[in-house]
Amino acid sequence: MYKAFLIKYAEIGIKGNNRYLFENALRDQIKNALKELGNYLVTKEQGRIYIECPEDYDYEETVEALKRVFGIAWICPVMIIDTIDWEELKTAVGNYVEERYPDRNFTFKMEAKRADKNYPLTTPEMCMDMGGYLLDRFPELKVDVHNPLVRIMVEVRTRSYVYSEVIPGPGGMPVGTSGKAMLLLSGGIDSPVAGYMVAKRGVSIDAVYFHAPPYTSERAKEKVVDLAKLISRYTGPIKLHVINFTDIQLYIYEKCPHEELTIIMRRYMMRIAQTIAEESGCLGLITGESIGQVASQTLHSLSATNEVCTMPVYRPLIAFDKQDIVNISEKINTYETSILPYEDCCTIFVAKHPVTKPSTKVIRHSEKLLEEKIEELVKTALETDEVIMVK
Repeated sequence: MYKAFLIKYAEIGIKGNNRYLFENALRDQIKNALKELGNYLVTKEQGRIYIECPEDYDYEETVEALKRVFGIAWICPVMIIDTIDWEELKTAVGNYVEERYPDRNFTFKMEAKRADKNYPLTTPEMCMDMGGYLLDRFPELKVDVHNPLVRIMVEVRTRSYVYSEVIPGPGGMPVGTSGKAMLLLSGGIDSPVAGYMVAKRGVSIDAVYFHAPPYTSERAKEKVVDLAKLISRYTGPIKLHVINFTDIQLYIYEKCPHEELTIIMRRYMMRIAQTIAEESGCLGLITGESIGQVASQTLHSLSATNEVCTMPVYRPLIAFDKQDIVNISEKINTYETSILPYEDCCTIFVAKHPVTKPSTKVIRHSEKLLEEKIEELVKTALETDEVIMVK
């Protein structure tokens, strides 16, 4: 029955004079999400976006694709009626109710909108007249304006639209409307969720993964690529940088106090990530850190890590409990991949008693032990960056 969808947005509607830029971005994101599913026509009209579907489209597949487009607040399967004549419209709405609801023993409420305020009927008149017509045609219906089981919505614009189902979208802002940031992506639960959450605010995502062969297997890298693919369903294509971190990690292990290994390794990851981010036009780094979750995520440790960065570090999970993060990872279908037993480089050289309150002064002193060749190792890691386009 449904050959079209009405897309509603929320936050975009308060954007003022540049609102059209966000609307256009949302329209383009919808086109991208649907282009592999068929020949959909996506148009923008008077604060609404409409999707007209091909004859052989798959309803469930289309809705699932739209649920992954940030910026969509509501997805409404809609019947388009090529008339604004009121009498013809009443008949068409009656036919809609007859086909959509074979069992019509329910309460309903009429709602209406008209784009042209010179339309022959006011909005209250439209609701009353249409409601009366439906009650006459279907006596089993009952009106309940306070808590109806079904809300039947009619919008009269250049054409007319009728719908009664409203499916929640993901909300947020269209990806790409808020610049670009670099995600430090590991094989764990947290970082994919962090990337998802920042992308939901309109940020496009590149990613960097620190690989440590032979201490981490090729399957660990494949796991991260798989996670990037899952995130890219929401963010669009991701440029994934794979950095060989083995030599840097071994050198730090050889030269520095073992209780400081995690912090010092993390500081060099942030340095490398920032270098790639600057070359890629990113405006910040994204991590999945949460206060106190592990030794490297105490406030002291985060402060020590932050010291090496000159660009902003965005930590959307900073105050989340682990279960909060797990819940989101299950929602976006990254959890089962994240818990596969393939370790990333962060878990190989873990000290028995890692420092939880590192002094930046002490850490800087320890890093002086690396001066002989650390810059050369960092340069080599950057020069051997493997770039994978993930989508």
